[in-house]
Amino acid sequence: MSNNISRREFIKMMAALPLLKVAADVSASPSQAFFQQNTGAPNILVIVFDALSATNVSLLGYYRQNMPNLAKFAEKSTVYHRHYAGGSFTSPGTATLLTGTYPWTSKAYHLYATVAKEYEKRNIFNLLAGKNYTRMTFTHNNLASMLLHQFEGDLEVLKETKELCLFNNHLLANGIFRNDYDAAYLGERTIARGEPGKDIQLPSSLFLSAAHRVWREWKKGDVVFQYRDSFPRGLPSANAGPFVYLLEDAIDWVRDSITTNENPFLGYFHFLPPHEPYNTRKEFVRVFRDGWAPISKPEHVFTEGHSEKYLQQKRRWYDEYILYVDSEFGRLVDSLEQQGFMENTNIIFTSDHGEMFERGISEHVTPTLFDPLSHIPLVIHYAGQENREDIHTPTSAADVLPTVSTMVGQEPPEWSDGRVLPRTSDQKTEGDRNIFIMDAKSNPKNGPIVKGTIAMVRDNHKLIYYRGYDGFDNEYEMYDLVNDPEEMEDLYSESNTLAGDLRVELLSRLDEVK
Repeated sequence: MSNNISRREFIKMMAALPLLKVAADVSASPSQAFFQQNTGAPNILVIVFDALSATNVSLLGYYRQNMPNLAKFAEKSTVYHRHYAGGSFTSPGTATLLTGTYPWTSKAYHLYATVAKEYEKRNIFNLLAGKNYTRMTFTHNNLASMLLHQFEGDLEVLKETKELCLFNNHLLANGIFRNDYDAAYLGERTIARGEPGKDIQLPSSLFLSAAHRVWREWKKGDVVFQYRDSFPRGLPSANAGPFVYLLEDAIDWVRDSITTNENPFLGYFHFLPPHEPYNTRKEFVRVFRDGWAPISKPEHVFTEGHSEKYLQQKRRWYDEYILYVDSEFGRLVDSLEQQGFMENTNIIFTSDHGEMFERGISEHVTPTLFDPLSHIPLVIHYAGQENREDIHTPTSAADVLPTVSTMVGQEPPEWSDGRVLPRTSDQKTEGDRNIFIMDAKSNPKNGPIVKGTIAMVRDNHKLIYYRGYDGFDNEYEMYDLVNDPEEMEDLYSESNTLAGDLRVELLSRLDEVK
């Protein structure tokens, strides 16, 4: 066996050296970095795992035990059982979380969307301006990057995606035109003559393009080959961009960045797993070949025609990928706990949207807004919390920003659509409340919602409104989410009084946001 180490291994060893000192100092007490921080100002750590549906999380009642570390984390946290995303894919879901507003307010509801100009300074990072916080962020997701680059003026650290990748072929956005990230990223896709979800091809001349493709495929294939034993299905990657990565590298960077930071911090870290492709680590491959299958559901009008056999296999791979996510999340939390950060750190675990394996539909590019897409996990460890609390009232991703405001001693901003989250089960909520989720990716940005799907959650019920679709315009569905969590019985009818009341409220709100 050779004693030589690779350049990559050497760099990781050097990066770990500062932690050796920290580890040596914490054998019997919290880390030195913890004591260097202003203990009167709590840290805030937001962890987002992309496309993680609450309906596939064992902590929240899912059949497969796929998140044991999250369950352990929940023992000293507050678990929100009915938490909803702002949209069904990354752009609106992330914008809702970062601005505390619904997509129709921020206008970030298209693919590759950015928020309206007036919301560039109305974001979670700007809340802490002038408060001696280190505001830092990273994401694997290029759609989330569009938003984070828009908020870059409110950040001290914006770690580029390519810096934590094993191979990344983006040239313009992350290199030449970094200050114009959104235009450069979209321009790169146009030059490449590709489509979202397709690999890019640069440069555009016939000969050089072919040469570039050969080089790219060789380089990427070489990296994947190196890790074939650890990731037999292939490395984690992004279908919307030509890069591969290890979640372990991103978790290590987050741990090192926050534990060696001398000031209190706000960290927003948005990891791509368990978003497809579901390339889990070796020890989790095939662990759920258990024969279990969820209840059969009829195809929806927006079916993609996938068979139940196909959807069950995709679900199984997704569940195995979630085990990988849970393992890395647990490793991060264990490290923070060992170094004494739990006493002074609010840790927010959530997602931007869900994933779907039913009704003939796979993943999340769909006009539907059933719970597998819209119901996301939210688990918050409030600094110093020692006991578990369970909240069963409906909450929204828009609530995270006003809650962060209170964590740093501020009143919630008046422009937020959200409310401060309850911390205990006996805490009273403020009156009646409607929560909204939307998919309007093909709607004009600065006009009324003429085409899209809007869902409204009120108490136990969800009303779904389909507007502007050919052959399915002005259609409604209504479900009792408490007594029918699988959304099998559509209760909507013109004669249903509750359905009529919810319809009036939803349409009234749509009129307000024109």
